[in-house]
Amino acid sequence: MTASQIATLFDVPGRLVTLEPLGSGNVNDTYRVILRTTFNEEQYVLQRINHHVFPDPPAVMANMKAVTDHAHQKILAEADDADRIWQLPRVIPTCGGEDYVKDSDGNYWRALSMIASTTSYENIETPELAVEAGIVLGHFQRIISDFPIDQLADTLPGFHITPGYLANYDETLKQDSAQALLESSSEARRLSKFVEERRDLCRILEDAKERGELTERPIHGDPKITNIMIDNLSGKGTCIIDLDTVKPGLVHYDFGDAVRSSCNPAGEETSDLSKVYLDLDLFESLVKGYLKEAGGFLTNADRKYLYDSIRLITFELGLRFFADYLAGDVYFKTTYDGQNLNRARVQFALCESIETREGKMREVLENLG
Repeated sequence: MTASQIATLFDVPGRLVTLEPLGSGNVNDTYRVILRTTFNEEQYVLQRINHHVFPDPPAVMANMKAVTDHAHQKILAEADDADRIWQLPRVIPTCGGEDYVKDSDGNYWRALSMIASTTSYENIETPELAVEAGIVLGHFQRIISDFPIDQLADTLPGFHITPGYLANYDETLKQDSAQALLESSSEARRLSKFVEERRDLCRILEDAKERGELTERPIHGDPKITNIMIDNLSGKGTCIIDLDTVKPGLVHYDFGDAVRSSCNPAGEETSDLSKVYLDLDLFESLVKGYLKEAGGFLTNADRKYLYDSIRLITFELGLRFFADYLAGDVYFKTTYDGQNLNRARVQFALCESIETREGKMREVLENLG
């Protein structure tokens, strides 16, 4: 079946007018669907779930439906006292009442409500936008914080479990091809030394969880700035999208990844390491917004590990890029030779910047907390 044929199987009134590619995501195939009746126009988002990345699409959809239903109830209950109109994508059922369509080729398709009159940004350029990004993440975590995690499937086992990525790196190092890359590149050897000096870092959050200091809650899983929607009229954050990665986990992985991806003005693909740093102004603004919403449910132990989560998640992504480079670029997409090596260089440089700013970052977290 074609995407156009699939688009008519969901419970949205009107005749199909057009179906056009939407966004620049590299996981799911995404389309804007436009339908019209005699009196109005309807739009929604149609996506083909990438079952290579998400091997259990029905579990992904069950998580998404359960969490969004819970969140929508909270949003409605708090609407009169909110300083903005909060939104969240709604799972649109099929005409038969299902949450997805499975086509004859085994592909899974879903329909989501459109978040209208909003814009997402590739990076954060102003403290004001950083505040809004923090507010949106904190709000989402807060309204789902009481959802029972035993009702959520772990759709990505091992995701953001840093010791597991270190073990994979160690296995990769055993390959002759990986050793050849290390021998041929002084920069790769420098990064290898960087990893060796920080092995003990990998277990900091998992050990805290095993000791009972930290507990799992529902998390977003991928709270990068491009998933934060800003209202075009008010300039306020209104929504977080891309909920495929919602699962049980530590909220620290969300917070750390949000800071990592949002507070480095150079981005992940720069080749000039001198431009890579943790911007303290953006960081303070993001933390201010985040704690405005999340401060009520975070425990003292949660707060204790917020800085560590930023350092750890940055190191983790660099480790993943570096391991993939040594493995022959088998996971992350690349457009040129050595791209994953350069990506690792950027994340490790950012990790160093975070380490040099530890005192000031902890001061911000303590003063705003």
